[in-house]
This record gives sequence, C-alpha cells and structure tokens, in this order.
Amino acid sequence: MTSRWREWTLGFLAAASAGWGQYLLIPMDLRQADHLKAYGAAYAILEHGVTVEWLLNYRCGSFLMPDDGWAARRCRSAGVTVESVTADGVASIRRTVSAGNMESVLLEKAPKIAVYTPPDKRPWDDAVTLALTYAEIPYRTVWDEEVLAGKLSEYDWLHLHHEDFTGQYGKFYRNYRTAEWYIKQKSLYESMARRLGFRKVSKLKLAVAAMIRQYVTDGGFLFAMCSATDSFDIALAAGETDICESVFDGDPVAGDWPEAMDDRKCLAFEKFTVLTDPMVYEYSDIDTTPQDPVLAQVESDSYFTLFDFSAKYDPVPAMLTQNHTAVIHEFMGQTTGFRRSRVKQAVTVLAEKPGSDEIKYIHGDEGRGTWTFLGGHDPEDYHHFVGDRPTDLSFHRNSPGYRLILNNILFPAARKKERKT
Repeated sequence: MTSRWREWTLGFLAAASAGWGQYLLIPMDLRQADHLKAYGAAYAILEHGVTVEWLLNYRCGSFLMPDDGWAARRCRSAGVTVESVTADGVASIRRTVSAGNMESVLLEKAPKIAVYTPPDKRPWDDAVTLALTYAEIPYRTVWDEEVLAGKLSEYDWLHLHHEDFTGQYGKFYRNYRTAEWYIKQKSLYESMARRLGFRKVSKLKLAVAAMIRQYVTDGGFLFAMCSATDSFDIALAAGETDICESVFDGDPVAGDWPEAMDDRKCLAFEKFTVLTDPMVYEYSDIDTTPQDPVLAQVESDSYFTLFDFSAKYDPVPAMLTQNHTAVIHEFMGQTTGFRRSRVKQAVTVLAEKPGSDEIKYIHGDEGRGTWTFLGGHDPEDYHHFVGDRPTDLSFHRNSPGYRLILNNILFPAARKKERKT
C-alpha cells in the first residue's frame, strides 16, 4: 500500500514539474490561520481536478499541490494560509519526509459525502454538518427511505447524525416525553416505519443499520459520533430480540433478551450490558459519560490524548490523527467515550483519556470498507444540551477536535484507488 502511494506521488511530482514551476503548501501547524477551512480548500482543489499530496506528520499534516493559479486564489479567498514553494523546496520537503516518521499520501478525487439525518429540525446540532458547512464542503442528506432503496452506493463517505438505531427515540423519555419536539419526532418516525412496511420503529432502524453495515462491507467509509456509535452496534446485536420497553413500541422487552443478544454482529463493541429502563438516559455500559452531574462538571477540565502512529507503516491511523496538538480538551455527549473493556480486540484505538477506562476515538475495517467512531457531541462545547445554540466555528477556526472530523472526510480520497485494485 505504501509503495503504491510512493509511485503515485512520484508520478504526480513529475507531471507537476513538467507543467508548473511553483507549488503551494497549505501548512497545518500553528502558522495556519484557519485549519478547518484548509480542509475545505483541499477538497475544492480536488474537485477542481488538481491532485493534492497529504504530507502525514510533516508540519502537522500539511497539503502540497501544484500552483495552477486557481488553487492559491481559492485558499486566500477563504482566509487559508498558503506558502509558495519552488521545485527545489519540494525536493527539500521530500528529503525531510523520507528521513523522518512522515509519509506522502496522494489525494486524487474528492469523495462524495452523505449525512444520514432525519428531515425534521431537532433542537440540537451535529458537529459534522457544522464542520462541513463551515469548511464549504458539499454534502447530501439521506434518511431511511434512501438507505433502504440502496442509495448509499452513490456515496464514498457516510456520516451518521447522532441517531438512535435502537428505536428508543434517543432515550429522552424521562425528561422530554411531553416536549413538542419529542412528540413530533416520535410521530414522524412511526409514520415512516408504517410507510416503509415496518410494524415498529426499532425494526425499521434495524433494517437501516443492516444496510449501512453492508455499505461498509462493500467498500464504504462510515463515520459516527455520539449516540450513533454505540446505538448502531446495540441495534445490530439485538436484531433477534426486543430491548424496547412499552413506552417506545407498545409492548414489553423480550423475557430472554440478554441471552438473545449477539455481539458478533457488532463492528466495535462486545460483552456489553444493555440498559432497558426508559427512565435511564443511557443505552448500555459501553458509554463512559459520568452520571453524577457534579463529577461531570469536575471532569470538564480533562483531556484526551491522540496516539502517535508511524506514517510509513500505519498510514491510515496516521491520517485520522493528523493534528497540531496531541492533547485535546474532552467534550461530552450522550455517548462521551467507550469503555475499554467493551471494545473489541481487533479495533484500532486512536485516542484515549489517560488514567481512565475511556477510549475516545476508534477505527476498524469491515470487509472492503472502514468505520471510525468518535465519542462526544461537539468538540468546542463541553456540555451541549438540548436547545443550546449551534457552535459558531468562526470562533474556533483552529479547533483540534474539529480537525479529527475533517481528517475523516479527506481519508476516502486517499484510499479510493486502492479500493479499485
């Protein structure tokens, strides 16, 4: 894999030097004025038909490309810091990359992006759609009908909006069952289930989860945050039983549900215990969110740490962890992090909270595709409650947490050619 990337890179440099004498570097270290829009600039340059090199671990994951005039204008119009580099300068960069724990990955084609999200506006915000919008990266939305109709095959990368795939409506029953938005959401989901031929929302969501899993197996790239991570695996494991209480689906949980759970169907988690009580705002013991509000506030000053991967021998996890800092402020969500003892052995751990049982960021392969789960709701809002205002990313242009999201969006561009061979 790495040698193939090197061949593509050498071809790219040879072609570039034949057509242009100058190159552009988008630095991703502390000299970058707007890290988030830098990803959008790289994406736009790919859409423009110019190949981009992603220099893993070189100046915190910088981007290199031929300067055709348009690329520089695109960067500067977005407020993205760029540096002009001569052919000799590129040769110097190449020597530095070759000698250190660095690697050059060629990005060839902008991936087609989809976000799985319901059509109604709910009283919270999704960090990925905020990042995509701020970075000016185009995406399409899909929901249950499109997924079941096989539309996912049209996209390279899929993000799961903080969904509840178990059919328990986010387990908001205790605090919000009389709220207008909750009642409307429940009605919307139930009508969609009936229209698509399902007796229960849980059965519809199971069918959707199975289709998404197949999308990954067939070569898709899946990314999820917050409750879309653990609820996805829980739904798959509970496929042959009923873990929803009557307040959700009109009948009680199955008497033998613990024995009927099958974690072999899960992507990331195993040996977990489901919490079926509708008055408990939690799906299972996978999540590490503190239940004590006092403890949660104390932990607001905590951090998680990215692992350091070899860019030459582990380019995929290296891509997913590119950043200008390895220590990132913790942020909570309905699912804040993943209990280490509930994560499968084959999963690659990308980040953890030191001195705790919490794993924050994980990645794995499934068939010809991959999945990546990031715990927490909003990297720049430690507590993001229902009804809070959306985060304004213009105040967080250099957010290391949001960089993790945007690493994932460019990741498929580097893997596309390999998937076809």
